[in-house]
Amino acid sequence: MFAFCADPSVLTGWQWFACYLTSGTHLAFYWSFGTVLLLLALAAPAALAFGFAGALAARSRFLPARAAGGTYIAMVRGVPDIVFFLFVPIAVDQGIEYLIHHARCPDWTEPIRRGAEFAVCPEAKVPQPSASRLAQDTYAFVLALAAFALVFGAFAANTLRGAMAAVPRAQLETAEAYGMSRGQAFRRVLLPQMWVYALPGLSNLWQILVKSTPLLFLLGIQDIVYWARELGGSKTSIYAYPHPDWRMFYFLAVLAFYLGLTWVSERVFAALMRRLSHGQATAAGEALRRAAA
Repeated sequence: MFAFCADPSVLTGWQWFACYLTSGTHLAFYWSFGTVLLLLALAAPAALAFGFAGALAARSRFLPARAAGGTYIAMVRGVPDIVFFLFVPIAVDQGIEYLIHHARCPDWTEPIRRGAEFAVCPEAKVPQPSASRLAQDTYAFVLALAAFALVFGAFAANTLRGAMAAVPRAQLETAEAYGMSRGQAFRRVLLPQMWVYALPGLSNLWQILVKSTPLLFLLGIQDIVYWARELGGSKTSIYAYPHPDWRMFYFLAVLAFYLGLTWVSERVFAALMRRLSHGQATAAGEALRRAAA
């Protein structure tokens, strides 16, 4: 980064810290904060989409769809999250390679399952060994995103199903009495009102999602927890920038990041709650009416 960083062994004082904090590994550490934010930005709407589909399926009058929705909600919520976070990337990865293997290597005669080993032809490997590091990291990130969306989608589905049930049935019956179809009553009456009931649960789910992002470290992705441990650990003479054990300071930086993100999230959800509560027959809506009187 700086011209005087060419020989770290002669650096002292502020120059040492300037070179140390702008080294390649530290730049990767700074980028890892963006990785966490990108995961949250993509996982939240994906989980909400899974949750909405699961809630609709669980409320469906069609028995197979209702059974599938109920099974999805119960199974994912009843199994420890870390099991799914480790299972989904492996299952999806092997499923993709299995399909590609049968498409590209139809003449392959050796078994794919060899005890604990999963062996496909070289052409079916995803990503290919010759792929760039960016491609490999992107693929691992997409698998992690699928795991987060699937797990938190089940919790969102349960929250949304409860919110749909909280909307007074009399309002839907009134809408249908005025000539609306079931679909119109759902879109115009139930859907706009259910969010005020769902938002408290969804805000809690968002905070849990934020706290779960360090699980990226377990999925082999170099996130902020990974770099805090690596950069904060004691460095010996084989490193360009040896230093004592500074993990406490790095993890304090991670702590400050998560606390700041939580603080901002609370303010955003509070503003959304105030906006959605206007005109609603809820405790929050009544409090807004009294405050305006």
